[in-house]
Amino acid sequence: MDTTGYDFTDPYELARFIKDAEKTTPVTFYVKGQLSDEAFAGLEFYGSNGSYTVFCTAIEAKDFIAANQASIASSRIVNDRRNSAIPLLDMTEINARIEPGAFIRTGAIIGESAVIMMGAIINIGAVVGKESMIDMGAVLGARAQIGERCHIGAGAVIAGVLEPPSKQPVIIEDGVLVGANAVVLEGVRVGKGAVVAAGAIVTTDVEPDTVVAGSPARVVKDKDEQTESKTQIVDDLRR
Repeated sequence: MDTTGYDFTDPYELARFIKDAEKTTPVTFYVKGQLSDEAFAGLEFYGSNGSYTVFCTAIEAKDFIAANQASIASSRIVNDRRNSAIPLLDMTEINARIEPGAFIRTGAIIGESAVIMMGAIINIGAVVGKESMIDMGAVLGARAQIGERCHIGAGAVIAGVLEPPSKQPVIIEDGVLVGANAVVLEGVRVGKGAVVAAGAIVTTDVEPDTVVAGSPARVVKDKDEQTESKTQIVDDLRR
């Protein structure tokens, strides 16, 4: 999908991109029968000797079945989305570690040597900085900005700012640790080197090198040597 001409830092531009995008229901279509290659004209298909796998849209699969019903012994249509506007990001050229089950949409930016763990969800327009880790099941909403060498803990939510629209995305500056199951609400900036405790609900900006906890989150102390040792980034996990 061509993303040129759109400013993904602007929620209204994101909405325009989604509106302009062709909505599709892609499927994987398995079919057995006495079928010739010519029957699949215009479709991407693989197989021979009466057993085929086809990649197409739901409408194309159903039209194929209707047109070739007499020659089909059995068929199955498998799909995981409906009228989808934004495909998943092509990860084959990204110089980062991305584990199975992560969902990253086109328009997201993944920095060099970042780590995206199982089940993480990264929406369109989100940015993950160099050497940052997005842990299992964490969610980065649309336009969320994660700096370099951060750790976003398992199950944490960095709120998106697509609907209702906001001009200010969530910004997590460099070296921040966000604990498991914490939530950072839209428009919040978390300063460089800060620590957000597990389960905290962050509704206002966080000053650099402070530790916040609670709901709503409040400063509990300045970052010290003990905090540094407990929030250390492990370089070997990013190599």
